[in-house]
Amino acid sequence: MYALFEESGKFHAGRLMSETDSSVQVELESGKRVKVKVAQVMLRFEQPAPTELMARAQSLAGEIDLALAWEFAPESEFGFADLARDYFDAQAGPEKQAAALLRLFDAPHYFRRLGKGLFRKAPEEIVKAALLGIERKKALAAQIETWAGELVVGQCPAPVREQLYRILFKPDKNAPEYKAVVEAAKRSQRAPLDLLKVAGAIDSAYQFHWRRFLFEQFPKGHAFPPGLAAPEVREALPLAPVQAFSIDDSATTEIDDALSVTGLGQGTVILGIHIAAPGLAIAPDSPLDQVARERLSTVYMPGWKITMLPDAVVQAYTLLEGSDCPGLSLYVTLDEATLEVRGTETRIERVPIAANLRHDQLDEVITEASLTGEAVAEYPFAAELAFCFRLARALKARREVVRGKPELFNRPDYNFRLERNDDGTEPDGHEAVQITTRRRGAPLDLIVSEAMILANSTWGGWLAEHGVPGIYRSQASMAPGVKVRMGTKPAPHAGMGVAQYAWSTSPLRRYVDLVNQWQIIACARHGRTAALAAPFRPKDAALFSVISAFDAAYGAYNGFQQAIERYWTLRWLQQQAVAELEAAVMKDGLVRAETLPLVFRLPGTESLPRGSRVRARITGMDLLTLDLHAVLAARLDVAAAVAGAEEEGADDEVEASGPLTLAIDLDEGAAGAEAAASPA
Repeated sequence: MYALFEESGKFHAGRLMSETDSSVQVELESGKRVKVKVAQVMLRFEQPAPTELMARAQSLAGEIDLALAWEFAPESEFGFADLARDYFDAQAGPEKQAAALLRLFDAPHYFRRLGKGLFRKAPEEIVKAALLGIERKKALAAQIETWAGELVVGQCPAPVREQLYRILFKPDKNAPEYKAVVEAAKRSQRAPLDLLKVAGAIDSAYQFHWRRFLFEQFPKGHAFPPGLAAPEVREALPLAPVQAFSIDDSATTEIDDALSVTGLGQGTVILGIHIAAPGLAIAPDSPLDQVARERLSTVYMPGWKITMLPDAVVQAYTLLEGSDCPGLSLYVTLDEATLEVRGTETRIERVPIAANLRHDQLDEVITEASLTGEAVAEYPFAAELAFCFRLARALKARREVVRGKPELFNRPDYNFRLERNDDGTEPDGHEAVQITTRRRGAPLDLIVSEAMILANSTWGGWLAEHGVPGIYRSQASMAPGVKVRMGTKPAPHAGMGVAQYAWSTSPLRRYVDLVNQWQIIACARHGRTAALAAPFRPKDAALFSVISAFDAAYGAYNGFQQAIERYWTLRWLQQQAVAELEAAVMKDGLVRAETLPLVFRLPGTESLPRGSRVRARITGMDLLTLDLHAVLAARLDVAAAVAGAEEEGADDEVEASGPLTLAIDLDEGAAGAEAAASPA
């Protein structure tokens, strides 16, 4: 005696060895014996042998017309043997009965399972809907097959091209476009990115990086809503008794900060740090605030930027030369001889901006020698700048005492300039690019940076004194791996060497600064009762929301800026036909180019001491993956290598030089796995 039984949705047949009231023991063809509940046994038969029965039953099952079977099946429940006798013949034996069972079991859209080999036919409307769904699936499968075939032969279907960035980075894995790319990648044995590039879906590496960024960060586009005008500062503000000057690059339009110096030669000097004050006019939750809160920061890149606020709004509040601009001013009273701080005062006022100094025009003129009196100083605000430089060096030295070690900035800053028509259009990636260097920590930079650190630290402490929450940046220690964090309570910033630090000096381009400016304005207007009048109260959930969103956006923006600068660096190498680079060894086979903002992997340097100088021969590059391929050409000064290269944060900005990581799963058995795109 043999038995056919169901287990976990599958059917098996074997010899019946023993039986109790509740279970049976069956020996399978393999010799394995299994214990099966009586309710799972669908059919008992004497012949043929189990293997033969299952083979014949599967063949017959494929011949059963489901529509015909559904037509004459009874309205009430029925058994598979009943259907076999109705469909085949009245003497339907075990093979035909088993065939009916298999067919019914695999057709839930026609027949509902009731258990113990019983079924009931589905209502007509359910069957029609199911059949329609099956036809749609067949059509979709055919479409996927067609698209996959086109991709394999190097043609990109329009729907795939339109969904390119979603497929690669934020896919709906049930979408036919995604499935077509996966199928084509498997069939062609190409990495998805390589496949799509060959098929013509990606015709510009620059546009690929740019459009991917917009897709991820500005899915609704980066144009501003119409009708956003800059509200006026309606309150009458006193005119500050100063002549302020800003220090920025010539390309800067968002002039957030300016300085003034009064009282020179009188023993007591007042340093004025003047910040543009859009917070006096832009109200929280206003349309402009909503736009700024959504963008959170200006996005910078060579030859282009996406501003946090519309240009017309920026120009309404920027500290423009020759204007009396609404400003939030911090006045720091100092002993002229010792540079000790005697007091601070915050004022809301109109600030006369006497000049917009441009450091790219003055760096060669305003030198350390001219600022210290060792050389002639023939430029505007010479005395004021000399005092600011002396103060900046003193402030930096004091912070370094708190930090426990000096700040080291050995690497230069790099400036990118694209040769293009200034017609207000975006770059297309084919422009000639110039890369120039500027010594980090140059005198003018030091003046501005120390003044801003002083303002951000002072205002952060002032907010805390008034019980008004702000958004702070803190770092618990300078130990490796301890990162800067943002929060609503003041805490020391070990890396900067200050008791607290609250970004407040760039409200035209950074939303955190605008939020803090609103809070500072409340303190300036209301004093000890500021906590009751400030837009954000202690433990305000909105502040935590801003921090979370800002952290994510700022990190993404910086990552994109580094990536696009890397693109232009590789383009410069192409344009200049550079064949070799001199570089310094970092770690783990990574090296840093000596004259370019470029980190890349160089095989053969893994065992060299940090700081060793090498020459690398360029063998290729990929503008899509931003890979630079090179081989070790020569070791230059391994013996003299020192840890001089241990610059602050030397490894914090190691650019991602490896393959792009795509959100495409080529392994059906590993949901969520990521596939890396290989360079072409």
